Amino acid sequence: MSDAVRVGFVGLGDIGKPMAARLARRQAEAGLALSVFDIAEAPVAELVEAGAKAADGVGSLAAGSDVLCVMVNNDDQVRSVLGEVLAAEGTGAGLTVAVHSTVAPATPAELEALAARRGVRLVDAPVSGGAMGAGTGELAVMVGGSADAFAAVRPVLDVLAKKVVHAGAIGAGTRFKLARNLMHYAAFTAATEAQRLAEAAGLDIAALGDVVRHTDALTGGPGAIMHRDTTAALEPGSFWFTTFDHVRRLAEKDLDFAIALAEELGVDVPMARIARDGLASGLGFREERS
Repeated sequence: MSDAVRVGFVGLGDIGKPMAARLARRQAEAGLALSVFDIAEAPVAELVEAGAKAADGVGSLAAGSDVLCVMVNNDDQVRSVLGEVLAAEGTGAGLTVAVHSTVAPATPAELEALAARRGVRLVDAPVSGGAMGAGTGELAVMVGGSADAFAAVRPVLDVLAKKVVHAGAIGAGTRFKLARNLMHYAAFTAATEAQRLAEAAGLDIAALGDVVRHTDALTGGPGAIMHRDTTAALEPGSFWFTTFDHVRRLAEKDLDFAIALAEELGVDVPMARIARDGLASGLGFREERS
C-alpha cells in the first residue's frame, strides 16, 4: 500500500468513531491507510483492532498523513488540533485538513488562512446523518474549499458518505450545514409542540411518533417542498404556484383546526401560529390571503 492515501483521523467520539471505523474496514479496497488519535484510549484500541494504526499524538499523525480528518466537539478544540498540526515538524505542503466538526461561520476562513502559512490546505466538511449514517457510509458531507483541496479529500469522503456536495469556497460547507440544521431543530421544536397538543387531547404520543416516522418516509417530510432553486415569488399559473397553492390551502385549513384545538385544551402552540402566519410567504406567495 505504498501508494495509498495516508489518512489521519482525530476525534473518536459518537460520530467520529463510526466514521473512522468505516475507513478502517474499507481502507484496503479504497486505497487508504488509516491512522487515528484520540485522548481517550478505549476508542483508539477499538480502531486498532479494526485495522487502523495508532498515532502517539496529533503532530505525528499530521506529519504522516496526506489527509487529516478532524471530528472534535467545538471551535476551540478544532483550533487546538490545528495548532498542534501546524507546530509539528514535518507538517507542510501535501497535507489537506478536513474539518468535520460544525463550527462558527467565520471559523473555516480563519483556519484556512492559518494553515496556508505552512502550505497546508484546509476544507470545512461538516457531516449530516448521525452515528447511524457514519457507520454505514451513508452520511451527507457538505464541503467548502478550493477545487484542489476538495479533490484531495474526495477519496476519503467517498468512503464516508453517500452524498458529497462541494458547496463552494471555504466556509460554504459550514453555512450549508447550519441551514440544514436550522430546519432540523426547528422541526424538532414543532414536534415537541405537537406532542404537547396530542397529550392534552388524551392521545398516545409514542404512537404519534410512529405515524410521523411512517408518513415522513413516504412523503419526504420537510424536504418534500425543497425542489425549487430559488425563493423568489411564484409566478401565477406556473407548476410550482399550482402545486404549492394546494399545499398552502391544506396547511392553512389544518393549522387553523390545530390552533383551535390547542386553544380549547389550553396548550400554547407558538410554532403552529408562526407556520400559519408565515408558510404562504415562505412558499413564495407574495400576496396575503386568508
